[in-house]
Amino acid sequence: MKIVLGVDVGGSTTKIVGFSSGTDLIGTLQVRAADQITSMYGAIGHFLRQYSYSLNDVSKIILTGVGASFIDEDVYSIPTHKIEEFQAIGFGGLYTSGKKSAFVASMGTGTAFVRAAQDEIVHIGGSGVGGGTLLGLSSILLNTSDTDAIIALAAHGHLENVDLAVGDILGHDIPSLPANLTASNFGKVKSTATESDFAVGIINMIFQTIGMMAVFAARNDSIKEVILTGSLATLPQAEEVFSGIGGMHALNFTIPDNAVFATAIGAAVSVMQNL
Repeated sequence: MKIVLGVDVGGSTTKIVGFSSGTDLIGTLQVRAADQITSMYGAIGHFLRQYSYSLNDVSKIILTGVGASFIDEDVYSIPTHKIEEFQAIGFGGLYTSGKKSAFVASMGTGTAFVRAAQDEIVHIGGSGVGGGTLLGLSSILLNTSDTDAIIALAAHGHLENVDLAVGDILGHDIPSLPANLTASNFGKVKSTATESDFAVGIINMIFQTIGMMAVFAARNDSIKEVILTGSLATLPQAEEVFSGIGGMHALNFTIPDNAVFATAIGAAVSVMQNL
């Protein structure tokens, strides 16, 4: 049985997925290495070994991501194609969510915003706020850039110890602004604030920034669906923060299964389904 591999070659991480005939997802895998080429070749070898396939079983390899620009040849002599990353983000967001049209926020080192529909995928902008922001600020404020450690700390944090809320300023609700709405991220850092408070404050600031950028992108558009992809989508706070923003602004935020691998999935299905 022939398979198609979609490979998202990032700066330090390669994500790979495999599809069999009929667009059935075989599995997913993530590999880290010192350079993109090592990471990409290692991911393919590891994937085939883990899922009991050989190179002879692979009919196509579809590359995307910043590291794909370093590959100019067929990988392992297998027909190898490239797809522009923003296209893969759009295809992956639609495929993993089952939507026919949506804004896709790909939360990587930074965040890319793509408007995706069946007839057109357009990159509409981006933000430098993303996973790199989480790691960078955490290394300064928490003395760690380990994601698992940050998540563990944030689980015990309290936003009221670091963020200034509308209620802190007004003392009451107003029709469109509930009292617990953030007025200023890190605008009220108490002397008793702990590393856990800082951790949840960082995550909240990143998600609120991304969420509000999605709100502005969709404000004058008929599309009111936003698909969240990338590793940040798996953080425990994501669903609550984005659900709150969506409820206030009549947007539906969705975190699909395999959100971490959505861009690699988009690379594969763009060829298989001719989306």
